[in-house]
Amino acid sequence: MQSNNQHSTATKEKKSGNKGFAIVFVVLILVGGIYGVIKFIHAQRHEETDDAQIVSTISPVIPRVAGYIQEVRVQDNQIVHKGDTLVILDNRDFQVRLAQAEALLASAKSNVDVAGAGIAVAQANIDASETNINTADAQIESAKVDLWRAQKDFERYQNLIADHSITQQQYEQALAAKKVAEQRLAVLESQKQAAIRQVNTVSRQKSVSSSQASVAAATIRQREAEVDAARLDLSYTVITAAIDGQVGKVNLQAGQFLNAGQALFSIVPTHDKWVVANFKETQLTKMQVGQTVSIKVDAFPDSTLEGTITSFSPATGAAQSLLPPDNASGNFVKVVQRVPVRIDFQEHDHLAFIEKMRTGMNVLVDVHLN
Repeated sequence: MQSNNQHSTATKEKKSGNKGFAIVFVVLILVGGIYGVIKFIHAQRHEETDDAQIVSTISPVIPRVAGYIQEVRVQDNQIVHKGDTLVILDNRDFQVRLAQAEALLASAKSNVDVAGAGIAVAQANIDASETNINTADAQIESAKVDLWRAQKDFERYQNLIADHSITQQQYEQALAAKKVAEQRLAVLESQKQAAIRQVNTVSRQKSVSSSQASVAAATIRQREAEVDAARLDLSYTVITAAIDGQVGKVNLQAGQFLNAGQALFSIVPTHDKWVVANFKETQLTKMQVGQTVSIKVDAFPDSTLEGTITSFSPATGAAQSLLPPDNASGNFVKVVQRVPVRIDFQEHDHLAFIEKMRTGMNVLVDVHLN
């Protein structure tokens, strides 16, 4: 009797256990089905990836001139603003170069003044010579008249001396007057030619002076450019911040020599940040610019930020790598490519939080397709 009761109890417990297992199984199937449906619906309206990072425009601090450091005015991780002085170089050599350039400019300007004075003197000489030529022309015309009269007198006296109508002395006086008139005309014509030659000579001198003035003017422009360059190099001895942001590691000391173009350290913007998410190419079918994106930063898992897709990369990440893959060899294995997508924060809502984030942090992005 007791054995029958125990068997009946065991049978009831087995049935109860089977029923409980069935209930749990059914519940699991329902939960799994509901979860699967939710995930399916979510997948139709969302695209997610954790291959995403915070990105910003990192501004390198680079000296434009070489020199020795006189003073370093920033420390590691210091907040700076655009225009703040970061490093000062010893500027004594640059001040000397500027003084030399200014002295050469002053000398070039004096050369222009000298050339201008030479042009003025040459022009005065030309004017005087032209006046002499005009005077000589007038005197030559007068001498020609005198010669004509003397020639006529001589011819009359020559006829009269043949008839013994005049004395030998009168004839000789007429002959002498004729020769004096001829000599005077010859002298005046010679003086005119000399004045013409002088005008030509002075004109050439004026041309030379004009050329010298042009060269001096070009030299002034060159010296002015040298002064500007020296003044600009002097200004480059004060290295300032190009943007607002936070300085990285500053490994500089006073007295250290810097080369032009040498990267010193970097400035990372405080607010100018965005996200670059690398989506699989198969995820881009429904994605487009302007769609809303939910962003979760790994460092702050309890906070969700809002963003917007602003652009898609024109090439895949592999195509833009230093050594892009080349499948022409025949050893081809198809690999799903990833395309960088830029996502901008809605900064007006998250300025304070964006300031806490650091460039390079990992994030999870969820794009809302609809």
